Amino acid sequence: MKLKLIYIFIFGLLSLTYSFTAFEDSEVVSVKGRQLRINDTPYFIKGVCFNPVEKGHTERDFTNIDLDLALMNEAGINTIRVYKPIDEVSVLDKIAAAGIKVITSFGYNQEGYFDILTGSYLDYVNTYKSHKAILFWELGNEYNYHPEWFDGDITNWYDSLQIAADAIHQNDPNHPVASAHGELPDSATLAASTNVDLWGLNVYRWDNPEVIFNQWTALSDKPMYLSEAGSDSYMTVANHEFSKGENQQAQAQSLNNILSDVFDNKAINSGVLVFSFTDELWKAGNPDKQDIGGWAPASSGVPYDGTANEEYWGILDVNRHKKDAFYILKEFYNNPEN
Repeated sequence: MKLKLIYIFIFGLLSLTYSFTAFEDSEVVSVKGRQLRINDTPYFIKGVCFNPVEKGHTERDFTNIDLDLALMNEAGINTIRVYKPIDEVSVLDKIAAAGIKVITSFGYNQEGYFDILTGSYLDYVNTYKSHKAILFWELGNEYNYHPEWFDGDITNWYDSLQIAADAIHQNDPNHPVASAHGELPDSATLAASTNVDLWGLNVYRWDNPEVIFNQWTALSDKPMYLSEAGSDSYMTVANHEFSKGENQQAQAQSLNNILSDVFDNKAINSGVLVFSFTDELWKAGNPDKQDIGGWAPASSGVPYDGTANEEYWGILDVNRHKKDAFYILKEFYNNPEN
């Protein structure tokens, strides 16, 4: 960054157009009532969870970011949720140029990669808090399922969450702080986490999450969003009209019903992140081929077989071929009434 600023100072008369437009962020993201807002205009998340790991690999990379962004624009996606921060400014610049926002998730222990344990998450916040791509910060991902990560006592996580959220507020007053919780938090969790401005809920309730919106209104007056929702495209067993094996129709039908519930309850929720954008072949076996195994906590609510086949969750396959679910999402996200 310093070298770029020196370049502009010396050669500014030659090229004033070379500027940091992605960092010239006059936007203020806030919460008001049950709404998420950008510059005081309501913002509804039409999103996907995004963790692009290519076939044969086990780590995220952005080799296909241009194609991915074009597909996102086609589908009407306005937000992506990533499970660890994107530290490639060129990638963030492309995301911002595509008119897409990023929910940046910080893990508790990511071996020092902008994590909460080392405090290095604040380095990321202070580096990128003025970047146009940033929507808000998200701390943790369904850690309530993993007390073993916190000496067997999940309250240790909520103590860390409270402290980390406060630290972000001190460093960045222009973006709210969220946490992604597995299912519905209880009142004790919310009371222990008052510095969290809005809550993401990872919800797998078959193809009908409708009840959770009323349950949330009874718990909190803060905004909420579905930080994960959807289903995979593999049926471990036959169920009703859906046959065993790879079954895009089952995935599409469940997504249609889930998104119907989300958009019918816009007065309560602030949007949804469909899980996920592409299939991830690294999750359950050999990353060179698609395996039917995998495991996820609290996954018995996955439609329509109660099984999370971890390598089949994309609305696109790993080669970016569109599944039936892509067209369902596209229809909902591009509907002007939504």
